[in-house]
Order: sequence, then structure tokens, then C-alpha cells
Amino acid sequence: MALVKAANPAQIFGRDSFRELTAVSRWKGLALVAHAWGVIIALAWGAAYLGTWWAWMIAVLLIGGRQLGLAILMHEGAHGLLHPNRAINNWVGQWVTGVPMGTDLHAYRTYHLTHHRYTQQPEDPDLSLSAPFPTTRASMLRKVFRDLTGQTFLKQRSAQVMMALKGFGPGAKEQNLFVGKVVLRFLGAQVVLLALSFATGLGVTPYLVWLIALATTFQLYLRIRNIAEHACTATGSEDPFTHARTTHANWLERATVAPYWVNFHSEHHLFMGVPCYNLPRAHRMLVEGGHAGRMTIAPGYIEVMRQVIIPSPAAQAH
Repeated sequence: MALVKAANPAQIFGRDSFRELTAVSRWKGLALVAHAWGVIIALAWGAAYLGTWWAWMIAVLLIGGRQLGLAILMHEGAHGLLHPNRAINNWVGQWVTGVPMGTDLHAYRTYHLTHHRYTQQPEDPDLSLSAPFPTTRASMLRKVFRDLTGQTFLKQRSAQVMMALKGFGPGAKEQNLFVGKVVLRFLGAQVVLLALSFATGLGVTPYLVWLIALATTFQLYLRIRNIAEHACTATGSEDPFTHARTTHANWLERATVAPYWVNFHSEHHLFMGVPCYNLPRAHRMLVEGGHAGRMTIAPGYIEVMRQVIIPSPAAQAH
């Protein structure tokens, strides 16, 4: 197995600047978690209270982005970047961001750090997310349709439930038992959210807004985020600057597919000890230092989707 070569931060930034970049705030990470949940609660309650189709549509579109934000902040916790206190970092990352999304922080940490060690190498556990690209427009449209109709959500959750059921039977394997615990925690979190929904006086409706977003827009935003990070970047390259993509994001993209600076993914892979709120500064310093030419940088997510879709024969003819 060939480990990915690491960039030397001391040579690129200098020791003092890099120390500042990697400083983990005692409040910024927690404030981002509070922001994600605050937006979700306000939108779900607002849509339920107003009861109009347009309020529901806006809520589902934007809540999916904050649900992706929770997943991103769980990812921050996996890197120990939510809070400098390890116990607080792990508790928030597990129970406030991971469990409601059906993820286990500690299992994800092991899996994800393997992805960092072998990014875009044959041993990368995430290689299957980028390997199918570029793909055809028809294939992409099928994926989008499955996401927005809830098929992706049902397929993934059904597979988890089936594994979980095997975990509680005789002769259960350890992996099935673990998945069973993850599913039970996820279901427990949904019960808590449902209870909070009823506590608003609006019954099940606010929870339904959350659930619809989780089953539809979140799935699509997660897919687009995964595509943008590594699809059609260098595979097997020894240069760490080529393994991930940074994508400039406008306000709408930041509200949906790129919450909490996840679009600075090349910077994250180069220096995974930099908290998400310092990634824009790291990007500026890399550009000012003349390193932009070594990086894969896209002007926006629409451009990324153009790169990963194979043009039709008619388009190629023009």
C-alpha cells in the first residue's frame, strides 16, 4: 500500500502561521452546530405554521443543506476539530451531529482517516464514489431522480435495517450488531425529534418537513458534494495537491451543497488539522503563495457537473 505523500505546512505557511490555522476554537465549532440546528428548527416550524406549498418547498430545499451541514460538522468532530476538549468534541460529534443523521462518529473516524491516508489510491475506501466519473447525462439524471424521490434513502436505510435485524439474532456477527446499535440510536433520535415536533403545538408536521428533506434534498446534496470533492481528479498521483478539488461556492451553493466551507476540500486534504472556519484563510494563503496552479480549482458546482458528465455525440459534433 502506498501512502499519499503529505504537504509540508512549515514550508508553505511557516510554523507560526500554520499554528494559527490549526488552532481549534472553544466556541466556533459549537456555534456552527447550534447554527445548523437553529436553521433546521426555524424552517421546519415556519413551514408547518404557514402550511403553504412554497414554505414547504423552501424549507425542504434549505433543511437538506443544513442536514448536510450536520454531516460536515460530524466530519469535523472525526478530525477532533469541533472543540479542543476531546470529550466535548466526541460527545457533540456523536450525539448532536452524527446520531440524528444515522452515523457513528467513531466508526466514521476510522474509515475516514483511511481515506485520507490513501486518497485516490486503490486502497481508498471512498474511491468507489469518484471512480464512476465521468458518466453520461442519462446516468446522472437517474441518480438525481432516485435521490429526489426518496429511493436512495429507502435503499440505504432498508439495507441498514436488514443488517441490524441480523445483528440481534442467534450467531450474529459483530458488524451486524454494531449496525443494529447505529440504527437504534438513529431511530431514538427520530423519536426525540418527533417529540419536539409535537411540543411546538403543530403535531407531526415539523418533523415531516425534516424527514422529507432527509429523504430527498439531503441525498442529492450529499451526492453532489461527494462528486465535487474527488470525481475527475488525479488518481494514483504522488502529488498531494492533485487529489481533491476546491470549488468556489456562491450564496445558494453555500446554503445547499457547500455548507460550512466544505467546498475547500483540496485545502482540507492538504492540511486536515485546519478547522473548517479557517479553510478560506488557508486557501487565500495558498493562492498568494503561488500554489493555485498545482491545485484542482473549479469556479462553481455547475462547472464541476459539466466536467463529470460525458457530452452527448450531438454536443460533441458542435
